[in-house]
Amino acid sequence: MKSFDIHKSEYLKQFETQTYGRNLFRTQEEERLDAPNEECGIFGMYSDNDLDTFSLSQFGLFALQHRGQEACGISVLKNGRITNMKDEGLVLDVYKEIPDPETFMGNSAIGHTRYTTAGDKKKYNFQPFFAKNEYDQIILSIAHNGNLTNAKELKAELEAEGVVFRATSDSEVILRLIQKNLDLGLRGAIKVTMEKIEGAYSVVGMTRNKFFAFRDFNGIRPLVLGAIDEKSYVVASESVALDAVGAQYVRDILPGEIVYTNENEPGKLHSYMADEEKGKQRICSFEYIYFARPDSSLENINVYEIREKSGEKIWHQAPVEADVVIGVPDSGVPAAIGFAKASGIPFRPVLIKNRYIGRSFIVPTQEMRERVVNLKLNPIISEIKDKRVVIIDDSIVRGTTSKRLVKILKDAGVKEIHFRSVSPPIIAPCYLGIDTPSKDDLISANMTTAELRDYLGVDSLEFLSVENLKEILGSANHCFGCFTEQYPVGKGEEVELFN
Repeated sequence: MKSFDIHKSEYLKQFETQTYGRNLFRTQEEERLDAPNEECGIFGMYSDNDLDTFSLSQFGLFALQHRGQEACGISVLKNGRITNMKDEGLVLDVYKEIPDPETFMGNSAIGHTRYTTAGDKKKYNFQPFFAKNEYDQIILSIAHNGNLTNAKELKAELEAEGVVFRATSDSEVILRLIQKNLDLGLRGAIKVTMEKIEGAYSVVGMTRNKFFAFRDFNGIRPLVLGAIDEKSYVVASESVALDAVGAQYVRDILPGEIVYTNENEPGKLHSYMADEEKGKQRICSFEYIYFARPDSSLENINVYEIREKSGEKIWHQAPVEADVVIGVPDSGVPAAIGFAKASGIPFRPVLIKNRYIGRSFIVPTQEMRERVVNLKLNPIISEIKDKRVVIIDDSIVRGTTSKRLVKILKDAGVKEIHFRSVSPPIIAPCYLGIDTPSKDDLISANMTTAELRDYLGVDSLEFLSVENLKEILGSANHCFGCFTEQYPVGKGEEVELFN
């Protein structure tokens, strides 16, 4: 039996060269239907000197690939000119389509890898979004992670003033508000925009001579700042993107903070608080449970350590006698290791991943779609046959994936199955940048734990409590809306953003 430290290092090492897959038991269809989905990852960099922005932005966005797989785009600033490229597909595939990498080498770049939460999937909704002047030159480009709760109202106001929208995404509302107010200067335009928009947002952007980033007053979506050297800065959704480009973590962008460069002081990054009194920390707790890559740190809290502690905590909350602990790759493994440490029940990496499978299977029937899962993961039957097994998963959303997992284990001859979710029951949708099913489709909103245990066909079922989650995180200064239906900001209209 390997030590837990070796398990941890091997587990984390793989994500340096492979895309992090949160729950590999989900079919591609179920990644939408039976999981909460992050909407995107954003990346930006600025230097007083020219950089290989083509390669570095590619590395940074690849590290954020788990935050969105539908589309990817970049904007690059070179000699006062902004060039943009965006297309459907994964990061590496989109970059392969760029015919002349030299065109995308400059001193500043922003990038985006997309998962849809607002607006449809048409190419005009891919990011970065940009605005042009009367000479058809790009003067402003932004990439946004989050969701505005008053976007529909603001869009109507802007249209009444004659502003023309070209997309159906709330992110364009941010772009047009900044563009409209640029006569106030860049910082002034961003401040006015932040005073108008509501919801969750982390934004990176550039003009033809400035770089900027800002974060909502509750800090709901993450945004970290790093430095390559004294005059080269990186901003990203997660610290793993800093690692990927050789930048050192400096700190997290503060809730309500604007960071920006000034053309009169090249290489210097300025900070400005849009409203000192409004800023408060309410980062999404589900970032730590599920969304972020395990080797990231957010708000100086290491994601892997939180997940391992969640496994330890749920053992103390709901102990059980068993022979083997297993975790659902990739997101359930750290918690399984923590559960094993606390309980003394051996952890076994029983679910074996096929490292060569892609996401491109297109199959016509549900039966065949379910078989794809067995190509991605296959159990080592000899390790679990006739054993009492504890299965650790990050969450239960609709329950269909969990039910299939239980069937696979039963088919392998498992004697007892004890299911542990290291998130509390998800009872409400997210309106702040996470794509979750409606309340009618959230199984914990419609079943008691006992009913869900019987539905899954397991011997026992327990969820980590909200209070224990707060204890692990070290405070209640997070958004727990999907567990409590209490949100840091109003949820807005429960309608499609732009009909």
